[in-house]
Amino acid sequence: MIPVGYLAKRSCRKPGGFDLPGVVDVYSVGNCVNDDFADYIEYWKHNGYWLFDSPEIIRALAVENAIDLQGTTLFYYEAYEMEFAEKGWRSFSPEAGIATNVVPPTGKMLEGFDVATFYCGNAPECSPLSCNALAEHLRTNSHCLFESFEDAETSLSAGKFVGCEPGPYRIFAVYSVDWP
Repeated sequence: MIPVGYLAKRSCRKPGGFDLPGVVDVYSVGNCVNDDFADYIEYWKHNGYWLFDSPEIIRALAVENAIDLQGTTLFYYEAYEMEFAEKGWRSFSPEAGIATNVVPPTGKMLEGFDVATFYCGNAPECSPLSCNALAEHLRTNSHCLFESFEDAETSLSAGKFVGCEPGPYRIFAVYSVDWP
């Protein structure tokens, strides 16, 4: 797993209509179900993985642009160094020309593993476990995430995500961290 950055999100309770008795809230990487703190890409403060190198950069951006961070949860992400595409697993790297210097947190709590689409090749797009309700057919934890990396990798390799969203797909370790 490689460090790819931070994001502040407005995590939501389980959406109405989800037939997911064990899911309490959604900690997805994509913003279809739980919103990012802002439409942050337009500010060009993100790194080459289209996330943030540190929580301080998020705070500074919020202050500079009068963005309210109240009610957000700070997440730190690591990604599997391979992405799954039509022809199997292949490597990926941060976007060239955008500086990437992720500062790992001093403390983090693993919440689970998500799978996100990267059809455009830059920022995380959909998290099919939540936004396509694949969690109704695949076992997830209370945050609508896979419990283990192996569960995510096996589900992708076995074709469980075929037809829900265009790929490629990347696996993320999702950590909650305290705001510094």
